[in-house]
Amino acid sequence: MTPTFTELTVGQDLGSRTIEVTRTDLVKYAGASGDFNPIHWNEAFATGVGLPGVIAHGMFTMGAAVQLVTDWAGDPAAVVDFQTRFSKPVPVADTTGTPDAGAVIEVAAVIGALDAEAGTARVDLNVVAGGQKVLMKAQAVVKVA
Repeated sequence: MTPTFTELTVGQDLGSRTIEVTRTDLVKYAGASGDFNPIHWNEAFATGVGLPGVIAHGMFTMGAAVQLVTDWAGDPAAVVDFQTRFSKPVPVADTTGTPDAGAVIEVAAVIGALDAEAGTARVDLNVVAGGQKVLMKAQAVVKVA
């Protein structure tokens, strides 16, 4: 059900989502995005450059987080702007041979601001992995009817 502007209030909780990430997800994303930087798939390389291990692509994390907003809006095209700052990497442990996720990203969304003239809602996202905020000022602007 597509939200309408009159139904929205600042501070309104839009829900939350848990995203399980595996190294296989990172390899698939690398193929789709063309970003084959070895920090996203090679443990020895990643630790060799000072990272805690293989890390998720920033854009993978950003895209996974905004999915909560597009699902809520009912139309991905309703998201007219999405910005964030990357604050921490998302380490993805090697769980080869197990059904376990290598990382878990928690996303929660609330209405941060409403603009009646533009007919938009700013959705503020709280994005956490491993107990640390991994995206700062994650905000999507959504056109609502």
